[in-house]
Order: sequence, then C-alpha cells, then structure tokens
Amino acid sequence: MSKIYIDADACPVKEQVYKVAIRNATQVLVVSNGGIRPHPHSLISLQIVADGLDVADDWIAKRADPNDLVITSDIPLADKCIKNGATVIKPDGTKLDHSNIGSVLANRNLMTEMRSADPFYKGRGKEFSNRDRSNFLNVLETEIKRKLRLLKE
Repeated sequence: MSKIYIDADACPVKEQVYKVAIRNATQVLVVSNGGIRPHPHSLISLQIVADGLDVADDWIAKRADPNDLVITSDIPLADKCIKNGATVIKPDGTKLDHSNIGSVLANRNLMTEMRSADPFYKGRGKEFSNRDRSNFLNVLETEIKRKLRLLKE
C-alpha cells in the first residue's frame, strides 16, 4: 500500500486512522489548510495547503492513485479520487467506488439544490456515532490489508 490521504477538515476519525496506519506501517498524509496539530510519528505527516475553496481537495485528487486510500466525506473529492483509481472511505465506514459513487453524487447534488431553493430547508443530517466509528475501523483495516496483499502479489 502506498499512502492514506485524510481530508482533515472536520474529519472525526483522524486518531483512528493514525493507530491503524502505524500498526500496518502505512504512511498517512493529513491534508488541511491549517488548524491541525502535527502528529509525532514519522509515518504521519501534515500537508498544509493554501486557503481557498477546494484547495485541499484538489491537492489530494492530483496525488491519489490506485495504491492509495482516501478518507473523506466530500463527495466531489471522492468522485475525483475514484476516477484516479484510489479507494475512498467515508468517516462512517461507507466505502465509495465505481458501483455507488454515481448515486451518492446525484443525491448530494439533489440535496444541494433543495437547500438552495428553500433557505429554511432543514436536512436530516445524522449524528456521528460510536457505531459509525466502529464500522469505519473495520472497513479501514480490511482495505489496508487488501491493498497490502495486492502489493505483495
């Protein structure tokens, strides 16, 4: 496995990624436009990008390749990374790939249109739970092991 990229702004599972990555000797790049503390472990590095709309997303999308994992809840970023061949996992453990990104992107776009048409529209965003965290850890561990196995073949 090459690297794990974390779209770090508002990512609730950074610490979990660090633990799993260290256990599996996998490099992590934490990408943010600031406000994130560096981690002391040598496998984990912080990449600060310039302020601006989608700067961190563009940085990740340009670098993520088929050997990489990307952790993000940003659906347009996930779509770009999947097109590059990278594996994408949302913080709730949902794995995004060619089979489901189209419908997830369409739903995201529909919800964006609904919110812009009705400024009083209240979406039903769900709270991040311990179950989400546990599901994420299981999917992350499985995907890292799968990628490591593929690289050995």
